[in-house]
Amino acid sequence: MTAQNTTPASLTARLNQARPYALGLFRIVVGLLFACHGAASLFGLLGGSAIPAGTWPGWYAAVIQLGAGVLVLAGLGTRSAAFLASGSMAYAYFKVHQPESLFPLQNGGESAAMFCWAFALLVFTGPGALALDRLFGAGEATDAKAREERGTPVAA
Repeated sequence: MTAQNTTPASLTARLNQARPYALGLFRIVVGLLFACHGAASLFGLLGGSAIPAGTWPGWYAAVIQLGAGVLVLAGLGTRSAAFLASGSMAYAYFKVHQPESLFPLQNGGESAAMFCWAFALLVFTGPGALALDRLFGAGEATDAKAREERGTPVAA
């Protein structure tokens, strides 16, 4: 192994190449976990108990969790679905958990806070690799812009 292959710059370059795939995997895991919360609340799956239909705010939150979770998992309309999911978790934190105590460890709001920030990150980063948006052309504009910023020629 040569010193050239172990420099911090080459490690950074390799990590940068893997960034879209790491982001895609992050999106898939977060979307799956969020969808599981929704399925548990809506249908009593995975050890959850079903919330009666139309109950405010729990049933509506569960619908958002299942719907937005599946969309984020698939990478379909990721930014919009993540925006909705982040907002619903911010509402859950401040309306349900925060009145009990300021800190998430004390009020049971760790998952709401983590989901809120994870989805906020996806709003700004986009779906990463392995997203269905790319099959339907929604990712083409961002792909062309990214190639242009790297100095890679963009085909017309």
